[in-house]
Amino acid sequence: MAVMLAIGLWGLDRGGMWGDESVTFQVAQRTVPQIWRLLHDVDAVHGLYYLFMHAVLTVHPDEVVLRLPAVCAATVTAGLVAALGVRLAGPRAGLGAGVLYAITPMTGHYAQEGRSYALVAGGVAGATLLLLRAVEGAGARAWWGYGTAVALTCALHELAVPVLGAHALTLALLRVPRRVWSCWGRAAGAVALLLLPLVWVSQGQAGQVAWLVPPGWDRVERLARNFTPGPAGPVFWGALLLMAVGLRERRTAAVAVPLLLVPPGILMTVSQVRPLYHDRYVLYSLAGASLLVAAGAGRVGRALGRAGCNGPRVLVGKRWVGFGGRRVLVGGRPEGFGGRRVLLGGRPVWFDGRRVRFHGRRLRFGGRRMRVVVGVTGVLALTGTFLVQLPVYRKDRSAAHRPDNLAVVSALAVRRMRPGDPVLFLPSVGRLAALAYPMGFRRTRDIALRESAPRSGTLWGREATPGELRRRLASVDRVWVVAEAHVLNPRWSPADPVERTKLAVLRKEFTVREEHTRDGVVLRLHVRRQPGDEPGVPAGIPPGAATTARSPASRPAARRAPRPRRVRW
Repeated sequence: MAVMLAIGLWGLDRGGMWGDESVTFQVAQRTVPQIWRLLHDVDAVHGLYYLFMHAVLTVHPDEVVLRLPAVCAATVTAGLVAALGVRLAGPRAGLGAGVLYAITPMTGHYAQEGRSYALVAGGVAGATLLLLRAVEGAGARAWWGYGTAVALTCALHELAVPVLGAHALTLALLRVPRRVWSCWGRAAGAVALLLLPLVWVSQGQAGQVAWLVPPGWDRVERLARNFTPGPAGPVFWGALLLMAVGLRERRTAAVAVPLLLVPPGILMTVSQVRPLYHDRYVLYSLAGASLLVAAGAGRVGRALGRAGCNGPRVLVGKRWVGFGGRRVLVGGRPEGFGGRRVLLGGRPVWFDGRRVRFHGRRLRFGGRRMRVVVGVTGVLALTGTFLVQLPVYRKDRSAAHRPDNLAVVSALAVRRMRPGDPVLFLPSVGRLAALAYPMGFRRTRDIALRESAPRSGTLWGREATPGELRRRLASVDRVWVVAEAHVLNPRWSPADPVERTKLAVLRKEFTVREEHTRDGVVLRLHVRRQPGDEPGVPAGIPPGAATTARSPASRPAARRAPRPRRVRW
């Protein structure tokens, strides 16, 4: 947990939010009635998370505070993964699983994002631990806790529901009695009934994930690399090898393998008909990979220990006594293991820390040096794995590594726009920059906006009709356009009639006077075209008329593939 907390806090203030984070930021600052109204039309799948973040941001609306819940959730999840490993395979495997989860780059990425995915991963890990406690006979209270944990987790994000399928397969592999199946069935049924209203409402909002495509084998390979501490090279192949070895640990594999494979498998299969899959939706399955790698490493370590000391042994005088299960073999004759002592022919051998005492004579365990070597090797392997991934971590803590940086848009607006200047967002989702960083647009006039986002119960407000928008643009001689990179593609043809109207008016009646590009966002000043002027279209600008400012980390917009930004679940 300490490792995860340190990684999560490292570079938490990136200096800018990206689109999805800005949605969390501006929605969570609305009143509860306004949030409730929004959920009736859009983003019901995130309703519980928005209400939770509303309480968090009441303390202090800030980017760091926005991401702190994800950091805390990832820290708790690392501890829960370690607790699962301890229960399934012992303390060393638990420690290894927790640290592996913490140093995996995918975990660190979503631990620093103001969205619900890290919280969902923590809920799934906690529910899995409660399931094991219930199976081991902890009583009805454990089943109530399990059902509550699964219900809250799925309410945070309904695509966590496939974890019920993973838990069902775990029960089958553990061969639990019918009574356990009955208790689990009641808990799962209660969860399904509670989620039915949320599923019903979110079905009508499926347009939020219309940008998803059916996953292919390339997505399977990408997920496999994201689930290992190193996405390439010896670390990746070593992790896969240890996973294969970990399959021999049957109890651990019965929990880890379903958690690792079932949720991604279900979502990928369903997505062949109706796309719903993205890597972040199955972040919680990463715990299964960490458990399996740690179990495999533990098995390899025990094998090396046995190779170094010929099995757990005790030296009695000059004679080795080998342990066999819970008995001791002395010259082929089994002797009983009695609590804290071993009976050799009726004479007790007392255990004393890491040594034993036989009638005053000290006897030592064999292979202690090998166990120390194996432990140190494990620590060095984990440390080396983290150091190998340092460039990935550094890159991930840059705002340029996210799909966009809305703070850059606001900074450009502050420097270039004058008080009272009209501004046009193309497409309208670009208004998220003004909602997340209003300081840059406080002096401007949003010429297309008819009703604000909080009042309209939408994510970025309602815009004027095409006819009204034409009349508004006819009354101005200059307008600033905030455009995304894909709008520069001449082949881009929006389906929304308002967006088509924006493009048509700009192409026909305006020409480009200035252009400023930074981090894939284009800020253009369009002025009304005079007789004799050549048409200025969004795809190009007159030679010598543009000034361009790029940050060192930015890339030219033309090199980016045309891709509309959408608010993602």
